[in-house]
Amino acid sequence: MKSDRLLSLLLLLQTRGRVPAAELAARLEVSVRTIYRDVESLSAAGVPVYAERGRHGGIALLPGFRTDVTGLTAEEARALFVLVAQGTHEALGLREALGSALRKVMAALPAPHRPAAELTSRRVLVDPDRWLVGRPSADLGVLQDAVFADRRLRIGYRHSGAAEPRTYTVDPYGLVAKAGTWYLVADRRGVPRLFRADRVVAATLTAAPVRRRAGVELADVWEVLRRRVERRPVALRVRARVRRAKLDLFLRLVGHSVLERPEPAGPAETAGPESWVEVTLGYEVLGAVHQLLQLGTEVEVLDPPEARALLARTASAIAERYADPANPGDPEDPGSGSVERATG
Repeated sequence: MKSDRLLSLLLLLQTRGRVPAAELAARLEVSVRTIYRDVESLSAAGVPVYAERGRHGGIALLPGFRTDVTGLTAEEARALFVLVAQGTHEALGLREALGSALRKVMAALPAPHRPAAELTSRRVLVDPDRWLVGRPSADLGVLQDAVFADRRLRIGYRHSGAAEPRTYTVDPYGLVAKAGTWYLVADRRGVPRLFRADRVVAATLTAAPVRRRAGVELADVWEVLRRRVERRPVALRVRARVRRAKLDLFLRLVGHSVLERPEPAGPAETAGPESWVEVTLGYEVLGAVHQLLQLGTEVEVLDPPEARALLARTASAIAERYADPANPGDPEDPGSGSVERATG
């Protein structure tokens, strides 16, 4: 464990330059006293490391000192070649750079670890993208340029359900790829906001420098926004039943709204494909229950009554719209808004 920690400490100093002892202790999850003992161990081993005290002090290596990655263990070498972010690199235009970097790492690996690393790259592939995920309307490269150039960004953003995009000037912290979806994390007027990249219809770099809050990093803002999404208010609890044969599909489509997942069927229960499973869902607004219509009659809302009534009105409006399949209505006729009115 100590040898791994010493190598981690050495690589941190090599990549970061002078680093405060307290920050190193936090990164390596040890005490500051342990960090200073590790510095003494590195120095005794011939590594030109030194400590500077004071307000702007820290621990650093002498200029020009470099090490290589020959201290990697077999497991660490294999981990590097599991391409957990292959789609991410491609979206950012870094696919070729990734391949080049991995070739250099392979050349620097200890000879005994190379076969295992090469085999891992051919036997394990992790694709983080979801099926049929939307792609950004604007050039993702422009968002990336704003992030790395520390420039303010003007975007046209289409909110869910809105007919026209709105224009915002934002201060970007960075880009986050979550479950195949890209997000721009930025402040708008000093308030953290989350923008889905596939809803950004236009993006332009401004000449103004970015105005980030002092001491706040991307990971900090993302944590705040992530918790906000996961702890969204539940104003309406809906009890529904789902045909067991469609339960897996149901959970893939609307699983993020499920408050209480159904328990697996016991040996004494009827678990055939025609049996039903009860679930509880949570929504911020009543109109959100319309998402259950995509499973047709395989899902039935049991409670509350107002949710059943809303779905009944919407289903009636849809049936009326398609009553005569040979004579589709004119989208401009006065009756064309019945479904829109029913769906809110």
